[in-house]
Amino acid sequence: MANKYRLDRDDTVLVIVDLQEKLMAAMKYREQVYANTQLLVAAANQMGIPVIVTEQYPRGLGPTVGEIKSSLAEYTCLEKIKFSAFDDMKDSLAGTNRKTVLMTGSETHGCVFQTTRDLIEAGYSVHVVKDAVCSRFKSNFKNGLDLMQGAGAVVTNAETVVFDLMAIAGSPEFKVISPLVK
Repeated sequence: MANKYRLDRDDTVLVIVDLQEKLMAAMKYREQVYANTQLLVAAANQMGIPVIVTEQYPRGLGPTVGEIKSSLAEYTCLEKIKFSAFDDMKDSLAGTNRKTVLMTGSETHGCVFQTTRDLIEAGYSVHVVKDAVCSRFKSNFKNGLDLMQGAGAVVTNAETVVFDLMAIAGSPEFKVISPLVK
């Protein structure tokens, strides 16, 4: 039986939900979310982990913030109007042939929660990166995390994810990524 707490770089996809200009302007902890998402993107870039980015109605909420977009190497960007990104991403996700999703983005209690719930219902293992998701209000943030954990998601943090994916020190990935953790 697979351990849902163990990450395997060859079975993992990074999903970045709706880190968009107008939405993120309202987030108190956006700089923390940017920094931790950039760390995850750097790890994904180094380890060949696919990245899927979603944008909720970009004509109204703007594009993905420059802080994130500039750090992305290869990625798939999907526009959506539903709160859950699952229907819009399921074909791209299936094309990766991977079953573990690292979930980041906004808002924790809205699009991130609904996408996570739908991924779990579809048989994916989801790791919600607590320090790379956000909501406008702390109570909504906490409630979103509780809902996702109750649904079966692993709630984790960016450094735990990166170290688990690297597995060993001294690797080429470690040498590139470790300065970002300091």
